[in-house]
Amino acid sequence: MVTMTTTVTAAGVRAAAERIKGAAVVTPLLENEWLNQRTGGRVLMKAETLQHGGSFKFRGAMNRLSKLTPEERARGVLAWSSGNHAQGVARAARLFGARNVIVMPKDAPALKVAQVKAYGGEIVFFDRYSEDREAIGRRIAEAEGLALAPSYDHVDIIEGQGTVALEAAEQAAARGLSFDAFVICCGGGGLTSGCATILEEISPATEIHIAEPEFYDETWASIQAGRKLTADITKKTLCDALATPSPGDITFDIMRRRVAGGVTLSDDEVAEAVAWAFKYLKLVIEPGGAIALAALYHRKLPTEGRTIGITLSGGNVDPSLYATILGRFG
Repeated sequence: MVTMTTTVTAAGVRAAAERIKGAAVVTPLLENEWLNQRTGGRVLMKAETLQHGGSFKFRGAMNRLSKLTPEERARGVLAWSSGNHAQGVARAARLFGARNVIVMPKDAPALKVAQVKAYGGEIVFFDRYSEDREAIGRRIAEAEGLALAPSYDHVDIIEGQGTVALEAAEQAAARGLSFDAFVICCGGGGLTSGCATILEEISPATEIHIAEPEFYDETWASIQAGRKLTADITKKTLCDALATPSPGDITFDIMRRRVAGGVTLSDDEVAEAVAWAFKYLKLVIEPGGAIALAALYHRKLPTEGRTIGITLSGGNVDPSLYATILGRFG
């Protein structure tokens, strides 16, 4: 019987970087004079909106698929996701010629559904407000012999996501800079815990902060409480990519040790940042992917005289919603 490790390591993140090299895009680390002026610091933005599938999720998915045995890939893989992880898994599976089944909410953005189908994903829809996606997924995986690629609570996924911070730190160092703080868009915590793990080794003085949407800010609340709390999943949010009910077991253990602070953003605050990014960065960023930017834009964190790294974690937004946001704030 093979025992699966639940320990995320900096060495694992480095190995993941080698494993996905050539498959994942080395995304740019952007800087904008107007944002620097507004914050009084230097803000370096890791543009994962330009990653394959439009988000950082391809990194973890590619790492996970790379580590499966040929026999496991031949049977196929299953994931659950509101859309970005779904696209990452579907694209990685297509590269390996593997079957992939994706459990997605019925109200997932149409753009994300279309992209998953385009990559060859077999979608099983569920009602996010009344059904348990993980229970559905695990039942299908067991019945059909599929390997699991969870959206955030898996070592391979977390270590793949950590390559975002590894790249960003290397890019900053090439400019003679290091991060005083790194602010991460946080849902279940896969990106946060992966980034926190590698930064603990290469830049231990860097503070880790998370940005969460209103009603789904249970991760920082959980860290403060010292136990996992659960969000009310009946609440609506523009940040569909971050609407997870609670942090994962693996991710929570890392985050409660490494995360220094958390901020909560309203839909309007996030939408304003989305519109600002269109106007000044010329980037399409989905609400969930813009929440770290919103945290700095709205001065929710101390930035004066500091070098701050942030994640622009996804750009998969429905055109109709995007038009509405630009109409209000553009």
